[in-house]
Amino acid sequence: MSAGDMPPEPGPVSTAGDAPPFDPELGAALATLGSEVREPFTPENLAARQERDAAARPRPTVRDLRADGRFEVDELLVPGASGEPDVTLVSARPARVTGPLPLLYFMHGGGMIMGNAWSVLPRLLREWALPLELAVVSVEYRLAPRAQYPGPVEDCYAGLVWVAAHAAALGIDADRVVVGGKSAGGGLAAALALLTRDRGGPAPIGQLLLCPMLDDRNDTFSSHQMAGVDTWDRTSNTTAWQALLGDRYGAVDLPPYAAPARATDLSGLPPAYIEVGSAETFRDEDVAYANAIWQAGGQAELHVWPGAFHGFDTFAPGAALSQDARNARSRWLRRVLTQSVASGGKPAGASGWTASPRRLPPRSRHSPTT
Repeated sequence: MSAGDMPPEPGPVSTAGDAPPFDPELGAALATLGSEVREPFTPENLAARQERDAAARPRPTVRDLRADGRFEVDELLVPGASGEPDVTLVSARPARVTGPLPLLYFMHGGGMIMGNAWSVLPRLLREWALPLELAVVSVEYRLAPRAQYPGPVEDCYAGLVWVAAHAAALGIDADRVVVGGKSAGGGLAAALALLTRDRGGPAPIGQLLLCPMLDDRNDTFSSHQMAGVDTWDRTSNTTAWQALLGDRYGAVDLPPYAAPARATDLSGLPPAYIEVGSAETFRDEDVAYANAIWQAGGQAELHVWPGAFHGFDTFAPGAALSQDARNARSRWLRRVLTQSVASGGKPAGASGWTASPRRLPPRSRHSPTT
């Protein structure tokens, strides 16, 4: 199946119009980066692009992340799903902060085909761990196409269960866990919220979904409208979904844990923060997901940033819109954590959940600290 082939979806295909204009600051920043940033991923160039990304993407060491003693950081190797490899977690928290801390359990972005657990941590620690006094665990899930569904989401679930079961040893409050991620990681966070709900696993108090990758069908109006325009367009998106799903790409009965937009029951989920850009491929699927949560009686805070493309705050961190987005995320996180204290740690809107995790063998080891 080529990158241009789309899975079947009922209903007529939308005819896209002109793309929304970029925010002036964001557009100027994007222009300075050249055309390479919008070069699409295809099945033919995927392996080479993955190699290039692995060589170029930052991978700070534990010593780097400790930032001269400002943070306590460890690498943990924990049991994976039955019959699957162990999962590496990078655990970090502000140094010299006592008491069990709330946790942001985070999945990195990269379209399910790129990225690593270490590269996202400096920003997470600077923007959230210090000011909000929370711990962060970043998951090194397996990448496609070497690992296909359900491998990556099962890695994330196994790590979450292990962390919840060992919360006391980690200095984490198991009743105050937020699952979150960006792009592919946002999709994994949404899938994880569904999966742990349905398995009766650890109950997050919130889900932080930043421009989440949710719909394998890739046939929304915005996916057509932003073709060849967004930094992650429908050609790249198709390539990534094909890599993740393999022979199951386009399957009518694809589980929602593979593509959360396939879910028909979004009840009983923790409150969600969902953000996306108006000039982004994922715009319509993310807006639809927020709407489906509301229709199911749940809570979702939706931000559609005007003139923002995919990954805008990474490419233009100093832009006013990027600063607004970071501030909005921080306010939501602070509010969710504060409300969880007031309600005794019970996630609002998730009354049917159980907080008792499936216990795994207490097997972990720390990596060298250099």
